[in-house]
Amino acid sequence: MKTKPTHLLHAALLLSAFSLQAFSLSTPAATSRWQKELAAFEAQDRATPPAQGGVLFLGSSSIRLWKTLAADFPAQPVLNRGFGGSQISDSVENFDKLVLPSKPRLVVFFAGSNDINAGLSAEQVAANFRALCAKLRKTLPDARLIYISIPLVESRWSQRAEVALANTYISAYCRSDPKLTYVDMTTRLLTPEGAVRPEYYQPDKLHMTPEGYALWTQVLRPLLTK
Repeated sequence: MKTKPTHLLHAALLLSAFSLQAFSLSTPAATSRWQKELAAFEAQDRATPPAQGGVLFLGSSSIRLWKTLAADFPAQPVLNRGFGGSQISDSVENFDKLVLPSKPRLVVFFAGSNDINAGLSAEQVAANFRALCAKLRKTLPDARLIYISIPLVESRWSQRAEVALANTYISAYCRSDPKLTYVDMTTRLLTPEGAVRPEYYQPDKLHMTPEGYALWTQVLRPLLTK
């Protein structure tokens, strides 16, 4: 039986759409989304080579905006490699440029909220986290990693169920490896009734205030010397 012309046209359109999608994923705009941020990090490393075997803070905007990081952990050689808006997969894809230059003994990682906000499922977020851990284990087998839980924030309150599920998957995975530590900041940032504590967040109800970072510091400080 001959294929109807409309079927041929439909198949051609599907093939065209697939080719266009494949092309868009390989364009410079798609592959160099973080070119400016990565170039800035590389320039910093050339100007001041990072200390080896220190503590690397990696992740999205809450890491990038942590301006008091060095003062909060004065006894530790810390390095900030946060880049705003990033997802876990961005740290995986750019791992060699973000992590390897300093060969940290410990990575403090915060990301996942942007992933869910972009439509990724809890399973996808957890899978990307496992991929990051696999890269760390392969390249720096003795390094530890601390994961700061995805917060419940008012600006993304409708995503709280997916956030909770992603945190559950990631915390379970961390329990399977003694070199991984899951830090539950989520409940610490909430009232006993489950509402977000407003003093910890800026007016955008997404990024933290100095009080929020003070809480992070209080919880993380003993873990950095463990």
